[in-house]
Amino acid sequence: MNSIKTPTKIYSSEDFPTYLPKLNALYDDLFKDGKGFRAKLVQRIGSKIALEQNVIALLAQTVEFIHNASLLHDDLIDHSVLRRGKPAAWTKYTPEYAVLAGDYLLARVMVNLSSHGNVRLIQRTAKAISDLLEGEWIQDSLVKDFGISLKDLDRVHDLKTGALFKLCLSAPFIAKERYDEKLLSRLEECGTLLGLLFQRSDDLLDFDIRNDEGKAVLGDLKSGYLNSFAVWVLRDLPTSTFNEAVRSQSLGEFISRVGEGHFAERAAAFDIENQKLIDLYFHRLDGVRECLEPSEVSVIEDLKGLPKPLYWRKREG
Repeated sequence: MNSIKTPTKIYSSEDFPTYLPKLNALYDDLFKDGKGFRAKLVQRIGSKIALEQNVIALLAQTVEFIHNASLLHDDLIDHSVLRRGKPAAWTKYTPEYAVLAGDYLLARVMVNLSSHGNVRLIQRTAKAISDLLEGEWIQDSLVKDFGISLKDLDRVHDLKTGALFKLCLSAPFIAKERYDEKLLSRLEECGTLLGLLFQRSDDLLDFDIRNDEGKAVLGDLKSGYLNSFAVWVLRDLPTSTFNEAVRSQSLGEFISRVGEGHFAERAAAFDIENQKLIDLYFHRLDGVRECLEPSEVSVIEDLKGLPKPLYWRKREG
């Protein structure tokens, strides 16, 4: 994915008028240190299936607007003070402006897609936004719920994280008016798995595992939310140990309470469990291949390269 170049800000002149300088500054701050992974994914798929460049640009902008809107809202809801190592937008520009900016980005998505005129694409994008917001509602309801299961969290992650990956995989085909329902369904199955892998990897960062991004540690647990790795580590522990661990205020304290050996064993087992998801993803790709036209099959090689950077946080090759 790294050969694809994305601009500092993905936009048209109508999206960020000069008479809204605070909006421009806010979005510049938010976007400039982002990897643009989702935009690059859409660009790569679109180019492989010979989608027009202007439509590829529209889709790349769409997924980045939705993603960045979700970051603006998430940081405010979670009271996260940092985003990509900098002050979160709500702390720098006020909560009100962060909400307005996120809402504005989502509104521009619909305005821009409407001008393209593909009703199926508009419907699919609206569904992705709705799923993402539903996932946020459900996740918020799970705070302080220490009885949650990995299955509960998988549902949230499919809605909140998988929604956008599913859109990235399916939107280029929909934009090209490839309405093969079997193809779109199989692509979305792959998107679900990518969402789970990404989120479970992100949950590992919260426990400082492969945390090369320097993400703040133990933020979820301190806010009363058991993420997927916390659930994995804590399940089947004695009630007294569980209750002590969830009150931890530092990673060292958490590891001490669950035991270093237990923590290391569960971390290794978590990787093995998620390798099973990666293997399932490759199996699902075989189903996608069966639905592709000969001219589209080359996209499979790009899709094969996704699990490693998403879960292991390593570049392919």
